[in-house]
Parts: sequence; C-alpha cells; structure tokens
Amino acid sequence: MEPQVTDERPPMRPPVDSGYELLERDEEQQLLRGLLRGLHAGRPALAEIHGAPGMGRSALLERAVHMAHEEGVHVATAQASQEETQLRYGVAAQLHAATGPLPGAEGLLRPARERDDLTAALCRAFLAAARERPLMLVVDDVQWADPHSLRWLQALARRLSAAPLMLLTSRSGATPGGPHDRIETGSLAEHTVARHTVTLAPLSAAGVGTVLARVLGGPADDAFREAAARATEGNPGVLHSVAGRFARHGWPARVDHLPHLTDSAAEAVRERAVRTLAVLPAELLEVLRAIAVCGRHGTLDMIAALAELRTVSARRALELLSGTGLLTGTEQPAFREPKAAEAVLAWLSANRREELYARAAEHAHRAAVPDRGLARMLLGARVLGTAWAVDVLRREAARRRSAREPAEAARLLQRALREPMPPHLRIATVVELAEAVLPSSPEACDRHLHQALLAPADADAGPSWVRAAELLIARGDVISAQPLIARVTDRTPVRPPERAALRALYWMAEHSQPEAAHALDRPPVVELPEHPTAPAEAGAAAWRAALLGRDITGTRELARLALAPGHTVPPAAQIAACHALVLTDDHADAHAGLDALLLRAEHTHNHPVAGVALLVTALAHLHQGRPEAASAALDRAQEVMPPHCWHPLMAPGPVALKTLVHLEQGDVATAERSVQLARAGSTDGGLAWAYLLYARGRVQLAVGRREEALADLLECGRQLLARQAANPAVLPWRSAAARACGPNDAMAAALLAEERRLALHWGAPGSLTRALYAGDEPGRPAGPEPSAPAGWQYRQALVALATAPLSAPDAIGPLLNADGTPAPERTALSVRPRRPDTRAPGPAPGTLPRGLTGAEQRVAARAASGMPNRAIAAELSVTPRTVELHLTKVYRKLGIQGRPELADALGHTPRETS
Repeated sequence: MEPQVTDERPPMRPPVDSGYELLERDEEQQLLRGLLRGLHAGRPALAEIHGAPGMGRSALLERAVHMAHEEGVHVATAQASQEETQLRYGVAAQLHAATGPLPGAEGLLRPARERDDLTAALCRAFLAAARERPLMLVVDDVQWADPHSLRWLQALARRLSAAPLMLLTSRSGATPGGPHDRIETGSLAEHTVARHTVTLAPLSAAGVGTVLARVLGGPADDAFREAAARATEGNPGVLHSVAGRFARHGWPARVDHLPHLTDSAAEAVRERAVRTLAVLPAELLEVLRAIAVCGRHGTLDMIAALAELRTVSARRALELLSGTGLLTGTEQPAFREPKAAEAVLAWLSANRREELYARAAEHAHRAAVPDRGLARMLLGARVLGTAWAVDVLRREAARRRSAREPAEAARLLQRALREPMPPHLRIATVVELAEAVLPSSPEACDRHLHQALLAPADADAGPSWVRAAELLIARGDVISAQPLIARVTDRTPVRPPERAALRALYWMAEHSQPEAAHALDRPPVVELPEHPTAPAEAGAAAWRAALLGRDITGTRELARLALAPGHTVPPAAQIAACHALVLTDDHADAHAGLDALLLRAEHTHNHPVAGVALLVTALAHLHQGRPEAASAALDRAQEVMPPHCWHPLMAPGPVALKTLVHLEQGDVATAERSVQLARAGSTDGGLAWAYLLYARGRVQLAVGRREEALADLLECGRQLLARQAANPAVLPWRSAAARACGPNDAMAAALLAEERRLALHWGAPGSLTRALYAGDEPGRPAGPEPSAPAGWQYRQALVALATAPLSAPDAIGPLLNADGTPAPERTALSVRPRRPDTRAPGPAPGTLPRGLTGAEQRVAARAASGMPNRAIAAELSVTPRTVELHLTKVYRKLGIQGRPELADALGHTPRETS
C-alpha cells in the first residue's frame, strides 16, 4: 500500500540542541554549517555521515537541522527503517510531505501502478523547490531506504549541480552499503558540488570524563575515567547507558566501583549487539555466529566453511561487519565483548549450537589450532566420539590446573567424561576431576575418588587406583579408604607393584584408625611382612615401626629402601618413610626426601600429598628446635591445602603444629588462641586429634590449668596407644602429663620412668635427651640445673646406655656438654620450660674450649659473632665446605645443636645480622 500525502504542510521539527551528546564534534558541525552557508551562494552539497551504532549519527543530523533553521535553509527530513524497505517510495514520500506542496508534484505520490517510475518527476519537483529557496534533504539510516527511493536519491545526487540543494544522509556501520547502494554525484559535477564523507570517531578520555561529570553530577576519578574510556571504547551510546545505570543506583565514578563499570559496559554492549543483530542480513549473521564459536582461533577459511557463505567471501563479510563495532581485527576476528558473542548464539537452539561447535572443533583440529582454543570449542560441542577430543580436554585441564584455574579444569574434565573412552582412561580422568574440584568442594572430591575405586577396569587402571587411594589417605579420609582399597586389592587385574602399593596404603590407614576396620564388610588384606622387599610396603612398615618404637636400625633401612631412587612408590608411603626418619633423628635424609616429594607433588598438582609433606617438614623442624622454619612450612601448607580441604580426621593436625610453634617461640597467648581454631567439623580420634590434645594440654599446662592439661594429655596417650604409637619420640605426652600431676604423685613417677625406658629402648638421641630431662621430681621444672649433680634417673640412664646394645652408637655424645653435664635439646616436643640460661659462663676469649683445634676455634669464634659461612671462608681463605665441616665438629664436641647455642658455649655474644 502506497503512502497517503496531504496538502497540508507538516510542522517543522523544533530545533534541537543536543548539548553534551555532541561532545568533540566541533569540526563536523563547522563543516555542516559551511555547507549550509554555501547553499545561499548557489553551491550544492552532498554529505554522508558514517559511524557504528551509538556514535551519535542521528544527534549530528538533528544538530544540522537546527543549524539549517538558523541559516534560513528550508529542511525536509526522513527516517528510513527496516520495516519499510518494501514500501515503494516510502522515503521519498516522507521528504515530499516534509517539504510541503511542490510545484508540479501535486498527487505525484498517490497510489500508482507497480510499473510506474516516478524518479524523473520527483527529481524535477525537488530541484524546482530548491531553486525557489535553498533546500536541505536529510535521510537518517539511508541503508534501509526502499529500492525505489534509493534509486531516486542516486538520480537526484547526479543532478545536484542544477540547484542550491544539499543532500545529507547517515549510514550505520553495522550495515555498510555495497557498490550499488552508494549515493554519488556525476563525474561532471565533481567541481561544482561539495562532496564529504564524515566518519564519527570515538570520544577521548577527556570527553568520557565530561559526559560522566554531567550525568552523575560530579567529576570522575582519573583512573575511573580511563577505565570507562577503555570499557566503552569511547562510544557515546554505550557511555550514556553506563552513566545512566550509575546514576540510577547512585554509584559515584570512583575506582572502588570499577567492577560495576565492567558489568554495566558489558551489558550495554550486549544490548547494542542485540539491536545490531536484528538488522543484519542472514549471511552476515551466520558469519558472526561462526566467529562467536571459533573465538580468536577462527581463520578465514574456517569462518567461510562454518557460515556456508554463498554470495560474499569471508574477507568481504568481515569488511562489511567492521562498522558494527562488535569485532576486533580482520584476519582472526573476535568479539570485543564476550556478552555480545553470547547474544549472537542465544537465538540458536541447543542442538544447533552444539552442532555448530562440533563442526568448528573438527575444522580446528584439522587446522592444528592450539589446545586452548580447541578445548573451548569442545566445551560447547556435542559428543564427537573421537580419542583426540579426550586428549585435548585432559591436556588443557592440566594446563589450567597449573595456571591455578581449578574450576575451568573441572569443566574440561567433566566434558571429557561425556566422550567414550577405555575404562582405565575413564578412571584416570575421574581422579583428575577429583583433584580439580578439591579446592571448591572436598565432598565432591571424595565422591569422585570413591567412584574411581569402585569402577571395574583392567590392569591398566592400577596406577589410577593407587593415586585415588593415596589422595583419600593424604586428605585424611582413612575410614572410607580402607574398605575401598580392600576391594581393589582383591581384584585379579591389579599388577603386583600396584597391589603392593595398595596394601601399603591400606595398612597405613589401618594404623591411623584401627577401629574403622570391619572384618565383615571387606575382603581380607594380607598383613605387611616383617621385612618387606617392596619399596612401598617398606615405607609403610618403617612408619609403623617408628610409631611403635622398635628396632631403630631396621626402621632406618626400611625408610631408605622406600626413598631409594629407581622405584615407583606412592608419595604417601614415602612421606611415611620420611616421618620415620624424623623419629630416628635422621633429619638430613628426611628433609632431602621431603623436598623431593614436595617438588614432585607440586609438579603433578597433588595438593593433599604436598600438604602432608609440608606438615611432616614442619614436624621435622620442630624436632630440631627451628620454630621459624616450622612456621614457614605450615604457612605454605595452608596455601596448598586450605583448612576446609582437609578431611575432619586430618583437620586438627595443622592447628596442633601451629600451636606447638607458638609455644616453642614462647608466645603462650597466641598458642592459646591458635588451639581454639580447630574447626567444629574436626573429628575426635586419629593421630591428628592426638596431636591437638597434646598441644592443648601443653597450652593449659603453660597457663596453670593442671587438671585440664592432665585430662587432655592422658587422652592423647590413650589415642596414641590405641594406634600402637608407644614411641615417646612421636609425642612426649607422658613427661608432659607428669608435670601436670601434683608433687610426689606416684602417677608422675610411673609416667617418667616409662618414657625413659621407651626412649632408651628406641635409642634416638632427640627422644633420649627429652626423656632424661623430663624432671627428677614431679611438679618441679624438668631436669637438673647444669651446674647441679645429675639425678639418679640420669645416672641410671647412662648405665643403661653403656650396657645396652644400642643401634645408635653416637646416641650418648649429643647428650653431653664439653664438661660432661647433660646438654638439653629445647624443642616444641619437649616439656622443658624456656627460662634464662643459668649455666656457668663459657671460657674466656682466647682460650680453647675442651677438644677444639685452633682451626675449629677460629671458625667457631667468627660463626658465634654472626658471620655467614661464605664470609668466614673468604676471611680464612678456605672453602665454604671446610667451614661447614669445622662447624659440624664444633657442634658435636660442644654438645650443642647449632649456631643459636654457639655463642653461649664459647662465651661470645653474637652480633645482630641483617
């Protein structure tokens, strides 16, 4: 139906002052004003304004109308729209109505036959009107002009030189015109018609700040202004949308509201994308969908194949889409804003979207796209049923875990599990998924590990079963681990090395929580041999022997067999071996093994194992009297395994060790606060709970609550003995409980005697020292003063050491000072209180302590003054290794543990060092 035209002249659009909407458009306005003034001099003009959606094209047109009224130029305006593209002469009818009665054009646009061509008649009518009075015709969004009106505008532009007429149009960059859509003057009119194409540029940062200040009523922070310019890309439409949202919520333009800025800009871009998509041709829309699926990894060939282009090439399609402001680049284009890409795909059904992603992934695989881009496509694709898809997803998941993005790794692994794969590979993927979800959902981690241990498979699944069992035990879930491991070891496909590893892990769990074993709900598991030859079983056996306190030599041999290179041993069993070496006082070997295990665990992203390794490292430092090093290890353990990641059975362990560190540092108040951090979900029972009871008893003993301390320490002993952990090297709870007893208490004497007997039987120097200094009389400070005669218990212990066949031939030396008096070892696991040293002063400078050579004295004197080993070596012209050997001999001869005691032993005061 053709438009109806009345003879009445419609009212002119009132002048519009667009104000801040036309910021930084002064040059464009001056150009338009000059063209309008040229009409009075008889110079016609043709101008077109280009710009992406939101850049202010319509606002500039309205400003031109306002200036035309000021210059006395008659104006007629028309708004083209997509809905009227099939309405014959729709734009021409709007201009005809806005111009008023035209000479010779009465009834020209009334309904006519389809074959009528009104181009020539309309040109004559508008040119005649312009000769009477300068005329400006304005058409907004000319890209939507109907074909008949467009053909007439093109014809009118070729005839502009015949009258003072200005044709001003605007074209959206979202739908750029093709070669047949251009409005150009004739070749003979190039020198008589002013021709201009105006492309609107984004606002600068200063312009963005001005808009924000006017909308929000106050200046914006410099950092916020710069961020807003980047987020909106200087697009006035997007900027006004963001500023309007800030104004509605009352948010000031400050740096602390940058998250709101990001969200608001993304939403504004998404809304603009939705409006843009509604007006795009179908083929260009398919190109945008292909780009949304491919991301930054889509080549021109991939885009052309996915979009199934027929009328234009991929390069030409990207050129046409460049004006939308949605994309970046032309060789490997991508959306500037992810939400715009989501809007492009939102119109597709789920099945079609998955099919598009699947086709993209197949093209990307053939084009050798990197795993990151390929995995992104696979996330949205349907099941492909190909082995390479699983490999890509698992590799990318491992990379994401290395980049500390466990949530993304979990998404990739969950997608991989949708693909068909062999049973052993599925179990391995489930274990990887369990590790990925541990930081966010420990309960889900346990469920996945249980699923992996329950799933049937062939012998190739053995390593994955071992890893799943190890993760359960390392996290502390020994109760559920026992029956699951028993079921796995009962399966015939398990190979001998994996079966030995599983058996070792089972008996480690059994030793940690013996009451969790039920003979009726699991297949029987073969007991560990007395002298195992399998390295994994040797690690578990060494740990059990160390807890029991038997055969220190055999314990060392088993632990070193488990840590020997060239064997595949579960890290959890090797950590147990390192713990055994800590209890035998082989600290150098223990630290070397723990460092290697920690490096391996971090490389394989085995956070539970890394956390346990760090806890044992902290325990080793506490045994050596190094609270600062122990505190650093515990802090690192908390980073690797936050408190919520531990199983409730294991959660009290880190709290207990941290409390012991504070006690060793003499900070009782902080220790008291620390011991209260054991979360409510912690479970009573287990070795970790015994450590917490010991730490809590020590704190209560330090603040004078003897009854509460005694109750906790005796319960600690009960928990340990229930697990056959009788060795006082584990926790000297007996001597601590003896201190909590009253004076002349028979229980105290019995506890002290038992601890000394067990320490002598074990033979480790550290536990012997602590036992011998546990106190001669209950209720008094433990141990005799160095200047006083040794007590009868101490003399009895020396006799026993001299007559018993000990496995540690050097066990006595570290117990004595140079003058033959006992040398205390002050560690957090001892009960000797920290008090001022009342020993007799050391030898005067210049005299040699007993047994030291001149070279040893020179090295010791410089070390006592605070000089580093390298500085000592440089001053004495020896190697740093020589300095280390001299200091080792000095420590042994003086009966001290290290530098902190060296100055007192030599009678020096160490200087402060930075």
